[in-house]
Amino acid sequence: MLRYNHHLKQPARKLRKNQTEAEQWLWHHIRRKQILGVQFYRQKPIGPYIVDFYAPKAKLVIELDGSQHQQPEQAGQDAARDDSLSALGLTILRFDNQQALKETPAVLEITRRVLVNALANPP
Repeated sequence: MLRYNHHLKQPARKLRKNQTEAEQWLWHHIRRKQILGVQFYRQKPIGPYIVDFYAPKAKLVIELDGSQHQQPEQAGQDAARDDSLSALGLTILRFDNQQALKETPAVLEITRRVLVNALANPP
């Protein structure tokens, strides 16, 4: 099991109660093992971070990014975060909110393909 900062438990709960529209929409499509029977968790603490969605069986993290993630400073922080999570053996998929809302079939297909690969080639 991956370690996490116990102080993130309450902030994660708060984030689950206050999801963005894009997070709600994607959650509607991936919850309850809808893709290949894989369980996802939302707003999951991992290490010093809270990730948007996490599938432990596939070691997959999905992050949905708002427009602020396109700012150079935030992009650098996201890259460092991704490197840290990758060092834990996790695969990270990033989509922007508009992709999740307007290109849902493509987002779900990419997610499905990554899951197929992860399940076929466990670490």
